[in-house]
Amino acid sequence: MSADPVEFGTVADPDDVRTTLEQGSMEILGRIRTASNATLVCELAHRDTRLRAVYKPVRGEVPLWDFPTGTLAGREVSSYEISSALGWDAIPTTVLRGGDLGPGMVQRWVDTVDVDPASATPGQPRLDLVDVVPPEMIPAGWKPILEATDGAGDEVILVHADDPRLLRLAVLDVLINNADRKGGHVLESVDGGVYGVDHGICLHQENKLRTVLWGWAGEPVPPHLLGDVETLLSGLTSPASGLRTRLSELISAEEIAALIARARSLIAAPVMPTPDRGRPIPSPVF
Repeated sequence: MSADPVEFGTVADPDDVRTTLEQGSMEILGRIRTASNATLVCELAHRDTRLRAVYKPVRGEVPLWDFPTGTLAGREVSSYEISSALGWDAIPTTVLRGGDLGPGMVQRWVDTVDVDPASATPGQPRLDLVDVVPPEMIPAGWKPILEATDGAGDEVILVHADDPRLLRLAVLDVLINNADRKGGHVLESVDGGVYGVDHGICLHQENKLRTVLWGWAGEPVPPHLLGDVETLLSGLTSPASGLRTRLSELISAEEIAALIARARSLIAAPVMPTPDRGRPIPSPVF
């Protein structure tokens, strides 16, 4: 089934958002059928707050050969906790809670900017932040990632914007070892933010980085982002760290140790990695 439009109140307080996600009553509105795992659109209500969210029950996760069964929801929440500890609003608020179909990940819905072809300037189309275009249509300053041919045999190029909000997301992907950063997992919100979603295939202890955000490969990590990584590392290594405690309930000790090692490595050599693996880009890319 598909979700019918629902009017939602404006929620400005992040505490209200989190409380509603954790404690709100849940009504399932529909299912996103293009998702590989069970992904349900729901409405949550708590006191005077109502908001839309995405609910991914653990029982709906498709088993993977290289990730332990039933761990994807915990990885989604861990990725949010890491983004939050960095001080980056790069992942929508995400919690682990019970639901109509059992425990799972619940994440705030992101209302995205619509790409309106009618508003495009001739020869300068309004593109998504990650998009596929003919070579002659690449906007100035955008970063080409991959050349390919479309279904008609015409040449196209995967590109993404040279946008500081995307760069921050690319650095986050390095830290969480994102194995599945597709173009469709990058959402430009009506609130002016850029959010990453679908982080179930992250935080493996082995290198599995696969992303469409390779535009800064080999370039230095900006100092202000590096400072945030240092703050994250401090939180991860502090004996009294609440972050370390929260992560230990969601991912393994080996995966936390690997996260710490990636943060230390990035601080020691603050350069974005290059795509030197056999399959550095997820398939499909959207």
